[in-house]
Amino acid sequence: MTASRSSPEGEIIPPLGAPVPVPDYAPAGIEAQGETRSRPARQSRGADLLGSPATYLLVGINCAVFLWMLHSGVSFDSTTDLVRFGATSTSLMQNHGEWYRLVTAIFVHGGWIHLATNMWCLWNLGMLGEPLLGPFGLVAVYVLTGAAGNLLSMAWNVMRGYDEVGVGASGAVFGIAGVLIVLLSNRKLPIPWEELRRLRRSVIQFAILNLIIGGATLFTRDFIRIDNGAHLGGFLSGLALGVPLVPRMTSGRERYLGRQKVTFAVAALLLSLFGYWIANIPPIR
Repeated sequence: MTASRSSPEGEIIPPLGAPVPVPDYAPAGIEAQGETRSRPARQSRGADLLGSPATYLLVGINCAVFLWMLHSGVSFDSTTDLVRFGATSTSLMQNHGEWYRLVTAIFVHGGWIHLATNMWCLWNLGMLGEPLLGPFGLVAVYVLTGAAGNLLSMAWNVMRGYDEVGVGASGAVFGIAGVLIVLLSNRKLPIPWEELRRLRRSVIQFAILNLIIGGATLFTRDFIRIDNGAHLGGFLSGLALGVPLVPRMTSGRERYLGRQKVTFAVAALLLSLFGYWIANIPPIR
């Protein structure tokens, strides 16, 4: 490697407005026989402490890791400290096999503002996405798209010969946005089509705006560094994950969960193969 640089993923702008209640994709107890009934939309999802357990879990883990870092006296300006807590490091992953960093890095943040903006976006998108994906699906999308974003960023760094350090949940947040854009295109959902279009349009605007902001920082990297590779990789992988899920969304809980498991297993395999390819790329000098 020819350079060592720190590249936290940076802050992303939260979606506008409060979380919108969405009916569950298939209520508990419905067998996988093509039924499309749904629970009534929750009017106050914030008051339902059991309504979005995966969203609460993911936000809680991110906040707990940040508090652990504070308690340990971490300097957020120190790449050494960030790496110690699980940040991605191109050289450590490619040359020393520390691939676990693809996942640990999506729970590590580089400061209060970085954490707060990412968690606000995760909260909003998680509340919207969890009824459509279920708790298992939301966690799987978060981890897989976050890892995919970090892999794409790593591939770019390897080809440039840079040893960069990256942290943040924003790649996974973009992944959730990507899968939502696809899932909200399903006209069979028990939601009026105009409402689906409005929700999808809001998520698209969120993704485009933040991708543009990230791209603009390419010209200000001495002051603001955003890992555009992680954002783009997370977003594209989220779009890809959504495509095979749409046909089974209203075919009953069991069939939908079965399709999710197959989709996520195939995605994990493809990411492993992509990682193997990256590990064998000779750095461009």
